[in-house]
Amino acid sequence: MSFTLAIVGRPNVGKSTLFNRLVGKRLALVDDTPGVTRDLREGEARLGDLRFTVIDTAGLEDATDDSLQGRMRRLTERAVDMADICLFMIDARTGVTPTDQLFAEILRKRSAHVILSANKAEGSAADAGVIEAYALGLGEPIRMSAEHNEGLNDLYSQLMPLADGFAERAAAETPETDVVVDDDTDDEAVPTPTMDKPLQVAVVGRPNAGKSTLINRILGEDRLLTGPEAGITRDAISLTTDWDGTPMRIFDTAGMRKKAKVQEKLEKLSVSDGLRAVKFAEVVVVLLDAEIPFEQQDLRIADLAEREGRAVVVAVNKWDAEENKQEKLRDLRESFERLLPQLRGAPLITVSALTGRGLDRLHTAILRAYEVWNRRVPTAALNRWLAGMLEQHPPPAPQGKRIKLRYMTQAKTRPPGFVVMCSHPDKMPASYSRYLVNGLREDFDMPGAPIRLHMRGQNDQNPYKGRKKSGPSKLRKHISGRKN
Repeated sequence: MSFTLAIVGRPNVGKSTLFNRLVGKRLALVDDTPGVTRDLREGEARLGDLRFTVIDTAGLEDATDDSLQGRMRRLTERAVDMADICLFMIDARTGVTPTDQLFAEILRKRSAHVILSANKAEGSAADAGVIEAYALGLGEPIRMSAEHNEGLNDLYSQLMPLADGFAERAAAETPETDVVVDDDTDDEAVPTPTMDKPLQVAVVGRPNAGKSTLINRILGEDRLLTGPEAGITRDAISLTTDWDGTPMRIFDTAGMRKKAKVQEKLEKLSVSDGLRAVKFAEVVVVLLDAEIPFEQQDLRIADLAEREGRAVVVAVNKWDAEENKQEKLRDLRESFERLLPQLRGAPLITVSALTGRGLDRLHTAILRAYEVWNRRVPTAALNRWLAGMLEQHPPPAPQGKRIKLRYMTQAKTRPPGFVVMCSHPDKMPASYSRYLVNGLREDFDMPGAPIRLHMRGQNDQNPYKGRKKSGPSKLRKHISGRKN
């Protein structure tokens, strides 16, 4: 990436729409409600032959206190300081407001390169607003409509000379190094995360469980918006970091309430965005509140991660506020085994996002779950194990038909999937399949893994069985007819 572009402006001027247009995907939530975006979202943008990083920011509001709007403003100002170029966006149909004038003054002081954009400028109704934009003193405004893909050529024309300058500066500052190419590659059973392909981790849970605070503690900086209000996070924000030597892309998701309570369209979009993050993740951290753990919604979220086939780690947050830790931990483990039998053996970690205690154990549990999720068992070991399981507890004979389990192999990983060749697979009871799955977890050290076991019929019958017998050949009929 040659440079970083931050899109800033008042709420509901179209920043997220332009962000989605530049990255070519609907990553950011877009709605008519002002103030949808609250966190900083980064993406890889493409505009013509330009490749750069674009940052979608929260709407700038005239608030400097510790309110939610004030915290959002400080986060946006931080993005301005991080970015090489700021694209200041106004609503051409509304015109220049006093708030626009205030933030234009701030941008002139804090950013070396500011580009002015008058969005929603399609049609003659926006002409007056475009003319008013000159009064901000930021140069000629770009007449743009992010929704209708208008004005991007003018944006390209203004970005191009700046991009060339950043590219030349980067080339001059890059030291010359000798690159050694190692051709020796080891085929490891478990792929090692790299910065190009980091470990994908999604943090999910109910509102106000402390997901954003936990991720900020992992990153070592206040990168995500936090506070006592429930439901602050709306977008599923992904952040790439190196956590104790392990490259990870961590997804912060919106809190998931019961489906019956989710009525607003915006909250439905936020929850669906979080569900999409679970589907793309490799390890899902289900974050619980130590004061009210294992509520019905917690169980649904954990079961969703298991059904999606993701490695699951259960973390209990706000452990620093707990007084009777040993007794509470014993009750948590008992409830976990009783309420989530499908995640039998999954790690249960106690953490404090506020103080950072327990994060080393959480890091170890994530790597362990990832290793189990990628586990591959040799076929010979599987079939020796299957023979022992059959000897210990033979399969039933429903309706007098004996089920024979002949052969077993692992068909896939991520999550581990096994196939058993048997007779009458449709008559295999679910209880016996659970018996085999639990045995796989215990004997091959795969605690908490979402194991998939499939019974498949083996076609070892007579290939001619069931075929209609052919009658006399036409030649035989012809010969017998001549004799008669």
